[in-house]
Amino acid sequence: MPYTYPPAAPTLSGDYLTVSRFLNNPAVVARRLRTLAEQRLIAASILSGRESVSGGAIGFEQNEGIYPDRPVEAVSPGGEYPLTTVTPGPTQLVKIVKWGQDTLVTDEAVTRQRMAAAERAMLKLVNAAAKNVDSVALSLIASAVTQTRAASAAWSTASPKILQDLMLAKADVAALNQGYEPDTLLVNDATWAYLSSDPVLISAMQRETTSNTVYSGEFNVIAGLRVLPTPNLPASGAWVLDSTQLGGIATEDLQGGYQAAGDLIQSKTMREDHNDQWRLRARAVFVPYITEPNAAIKITGV
Repeated sequence: MPYTYPPAAPTLSGDYLTVSRFLNNPAVVARRLRTLAEQRLIAASILSGRESVSGGAIGFEQNEGIYPDRPVEAVSPGGEYPLTTVTPGPTQLVKIVKWGQDTLVTDEAVTRQRMAAAERAMLKLVNAAAKNVDSVALSLIASAVTQTRAASAAWSTASPKILQDLMLAKADVAALNQGYEPDTLLVNDATWAYLSSDPVLISAMQRETTSNTVYSGEFNVIAGLRVLPTPNLPASGAWVLDSTQLGGIATEDLQGGYQAAGDLIQSKTMREDHNDQWRLRARAVFVPYITEPNAAIKITGV
């Protein structure tokens, strides 16, 4: 009989069998982990590049320009075209790191708590894995991005110029003339609250709709930037960035019978009959990398 998820509500006498079948099916566990992880990972959408590597490290070129070393020259009729070199950016090498945790679900917990025992254990594993991915990647972004622009005034004050600050930050990145097109605004939760409740911005929104922030409590886009609030930023500030150019995340497949639970997290379930329990594991084998630090700018003093 094919297995379906979620299973029908079990009876107490049959519940042990139902939960065991759930834990004994790695693909089903991975599917559940993917659902939970995709609701929480922000760094994965900011560092959109993906590399699958082997050997434990990834090499990449950073700050590579989009122009050749010599300017274009006029060519006379019958003349020879000038030859130019194309210099790559400096090479960087970063090491892949394996992060992970196990937890145990005993047969007693399965019998007494039913599916909640497995659900709660997996939720905590995924929460920890997702938070770690975000923390590592966002810390890298905060340290690698050196361009800054001071806000005209703190966004928590009575008269901030938030829209102007954002437009000027976008202009700074575009002015580098490297093909960057900022599409994302990264802020912490408190900064997002000041941003989304700014009376000037609210008054400029479409009013005859319940999708207005006043009704919905959502503030997803401003000045062509998708707004991503996160509690995992290592420092206060607002980052305007081009998510298609900034960098990526490299992963390595270490085999071992793991199931892919979304973009970065892997899962595995192991039966330990000698202790009458299940061992659940969630791990991420990855390293974030920044190829174009100038594709982002930090607005300070927000």
